[in-house]
Amino acid sequence: MTPEQSQTTLEKRTRTNLEKQSRTTLEDRITGALVGAAVGDALGGPVEGYSPTQILERHGGRVHGIVGPWNGGEWRTARPIAPYHKGDGHVTDDTLMTHALVRVYATVRDHLDAYAIADHLVPDLMTTPRWIPELESEALPLHRVFLAEKWLATRLHYGHVDPREAGVGNIVNCGAAMYMSPVGLVNAANPRAAYAEALDIAGAHQSSYGREAAAVFAAAVAAACAPEATPDSIVSTALRLAKDGTRAAIERVCEVASRHTDFESALSPLREAVAPYDTVGPDYRAPSLAARRPSRLHSIEELPVALGMLVVSAGDYRHAVLGAVNYGRDCDSIATMAGALAGALGSPVPGAWSQAVSEASRLDLWEPARTLSEVTREVFERDVRRRRTHESAFTRIAGPRCSD
Repeated sequence: MTPEQSQTTLEKRTRTNLEKQSRTTLEDRITGALVGAAVGDALGGPVEGYSPTQILERHGGRVHGIVGPWNGGEWRTARPIAPYHKGDGHVTDDTLMTHALVRVYATVRDHLDAYAIADHLVPDLMTTPRWIPELESEALPLHRVFLAEKWLATRLHYGHVDPREAGVGNIVNCGAAMYMSPVGLVNAANPRAAYAEALDIAGAHQSSYGREAAAVFAAAVAAACAPEATPDSIVSTALRLAKDGTRAAIERVCEVASRHTDFESALSPLREAVAPYDTVGPDYRAPSLAARRPSRLHSIEELPVALGMLVVSAGDYRHAVLGAVNYGRDCDSIATMAGALAGALGSPVPGAWSQAVSEASRLDLWEPARTLSEVTREVFERDVRRRRTHESAFTRIAGPRCSD
């Protein structure tokens, strides 16, 4: 395909997506983002940690939908991942944490801060058994989440650390970013507010560029909800708010992504673009000694690549998520983020995928969206009242403006 043909294809996709957006309601966007994130998570889970070449060899081609566990029936004992049933439409901890955060919003019914994580999210993870698809049983969510998420219980419940500082000392990864889409949705079309709220919340979990990524991802989701949003407008918003290495990585990856309209050709270039900012290194399962340490020069890999796939796909859900899945490495989180962004834009999540993931995971993927839609409208109405109260008070103390 020539550069001219690529540009024409991109323009056609963008026009089609804008036409769909004009008919997309707030509830549609919230549903698209949350269901889209869960489906992306489920599709990426079975190939997480592998390279595009390994995925190609294992599956005899690219992954184009739901696939089974990497090690087939030996998933209970196979290394390096065991005993999790990754595949067959099972969501992972990305979705478990996202739904947990929705439950916190349902309880508080207002904006959240780091204290809400200590007061509500941690008890939810520690005390209430839920169906865990990868374990094929009921268990406490805390038993499934990764060590970086167990940190929440260690620091906040057992250590009684100030929630605003509890993330300091944790490994710096995508742990907080992967479940921040609800923050962007509650602040729909207000990226700056989403950034600030996520930065506060994520302080209980992460520091450095891990915390920054959580804030930028939430802002990107909020930007995706804006009328006539496009992948380019989302990236522009992310760049306006992002700091340090996170900003540099997003800028570089998305600049490279803009040269591609198909994920196959973009896989290697996107990895090369993000590599200088990624601390894990070329071998995902053997991280470098500098991996996941605080830094102002680095970035998590997942968010820039998710935004890059959104650009490559021109916002098309299927294309963005499959690109994220076939990228490999931490592809369940990349596909979670790409799926949330494309879904919030209004690109439809394939019904066959969402239904299969819901049935396989034994989760109602639409109930959290209904709940968050109600909460989002309540919070917006409360924000309007607060803003009007502030305007009235400020006008009274400021008096009339003096003319020059």
